[in-house]
Amino acid sequence: MKNYVWHKQTVSPDLQVIECSDCDPCSVFDPIRDFHRDPTGAYVLIRCDRTNSQIETAICDKKHTIIKVFRGRKAQDVYHTIFQYQRQHKANWISTNDHAAYLGKELKKAEFSLSSQEDYVQE
Repeated sequence: MKNYVWHKQTVSPDLQVIECSDCDPCSVFDPIRDFHRDPTGAYVLIRCDRTNSQIETAICDKKHTIIKVFRGRKAQDVYHTIFQYQRQHKANWISTNDHAAYLGKELKKAEFSLSSQEDYVQE
């Protein structure tokens, strides 16, 4: 077996390496076909504010009302603030791993868009 060592950690004798298949859009995940809204009904809208060099993330409820807007310059600042706010105020907008992963991916795309002057389009 390969030597799987990161920063001098020990390796479990039961280590299992799981190979991830390449995403074939026809057979694996289709963002339209496989889309499922968060069970809470909440969703996010993300856009770039180029005037202020910020990412804006609007939290919308199931009635399509914007209830909060979070702004920041970096993706991790925005999602950390959203998750911290959720914990402190017992909000439940992003309740699944899929939704959290989607938020992180889209925020990083928006951050890249701001730094590269590319257009950002939310998936």
